Amino acid sequence: MSNYNAVLARNTDKAPQAIGPYSQTVAFSHYNNLSAQLPVDPATGKLVAGGIREQAQQCFANIKAVIDSIGHSLNDVVRISIFLQDIRDLDVVQQVYANFFTGQLPALTTVAVDALPLQALVQVEALVSNGEGTIPHAPQAGDLIKVARNTPKAPCSVLSTQTVAFSHYNNISAQLPIDPDTGALVAGGVQEQTAQCLKNIKTILENIDVPFDDIVKINVFLKDLADTAAVDAVYTTFFPDSAIARAAAYFPARTTIAAAGLPLDALVQIEAVVSHGDGTPPQAVEDRHGIVIQAANTSDAPRSRIATQSVAFSHYNHISAQLPLEAGSGKLVAGDISQQARLCLQHIQTIVESINHSLADVVKVNIFLKNIDDIAAVDSVYRTFFPTGTPARRTVGVVALPQDALIQIDAVVAHAEGTAPKAR
Repeated sequence: MSNYNAVLARNTDKAPQAIGPYSQTVAFSHYNNLSAQLPVDPATGKLVAGGIREQAQQCFANIKAVIDSIGHSLNDVVRISIFLQDIRDLDVVQQVYANFFTGQLPALTTVAVDALPLQALVQVEALVSNGEGTIPHAPQAGDLIKVARNTPKAPCSVLSTQTVAFSHYNNISAQLPIDPDTGALVAGGVQEQTAQCLKNIKTILENIDVPFDDIVKINVFLKDLADTAAVDAVYTTFFPDSAIARAAAYFPARTTIAAAGLPLDALVQIEAVVSHGDGTPPQAVEDRHGIVIQAANTSDAPRSRIATQSVAFSHYNHISAQLPLEAGSGKLVAGDISQQARLCLQHIQTIVESINHSLADVVKVNIFLKNIDDIAAVDSVYRTFFPTGTPARRTVGVVALPQDALIQIDAVVAHAEGTAPKAR
């Protein structure tokens, strides 16, 4: 691997110490990936006293403390993800959120999950721009700026921006199945709602002159995991979108998450991470060097007909969620949570190594558990893969997982060499 960019993990005692083998923030190139923050008082190491308002306040205070400790500010946040134990707490959490973000608004995803670590009521994570980059001892294009944009042709929110670009990525707020003309949920069931979510994403991308097939990662939040087949039937009418993508049978990396609740009682919500070849100013269009998406699969890990195992663009690889399935048969592996966690992590390792990387390049890991009480057992296995605890991390409990699995894991990986320019 090149040393041009370096993975940079950092912690501060101004925010709660990790309750597992992970770092508070891991920077690579032009982004800082923050671990999800629980409402833990850093002075006591315990959940803050009070209810949802006090817990939300503590989560955002912890996010701010981590960001302050690395010489950044809340104005550098490009995406916020809020995980609630009860969707009915949404209004209160949004009131707290609005007190922290009063200027340029980040992209935003809000979802209720089945459970959170420490039985918390809320957990918040952030993705932060890193203008100085991570070239050792050499500031890297520190004058890059965020570009935040909205279009009235897609649903607008007073709490978030539809798309926030920085450097070579656009981060899209999670889209609900809202008809932008009425501001209400679209009529129909999960297929109609899925189509509207994807239409909204497509409209947002058209507004910034970015093709739909420039999406590198999709996260689908489903109220009922049994609706997956119906969602997929619609999904494949949107992907691949262009003749070039169809010729390559390109699909983004993808994770599907069973939600305990969604805003407006929607059945589905979809968020996207999108490549941005132009980069953000002062990068000129002619300086983008024709950076391309690199999609890769290996037969040594489970494959999907509607998702690519690894999708790289510029300095990041996005890894699809891995289930504890046997690579050959596609069947759930026999065993308990430890065996299932080990196989998920082995799949991630296999995929990462197939693209000439290593687990030392992983900057973020997202863990979805059927039983939140399995965290200790998972951590025991996790430490054998990540002994330094370097990746940032998010752990949530979900209502269900495909094939009745106990665990699902996805990851974001540093890609120091970048992706190749188009042949001229």
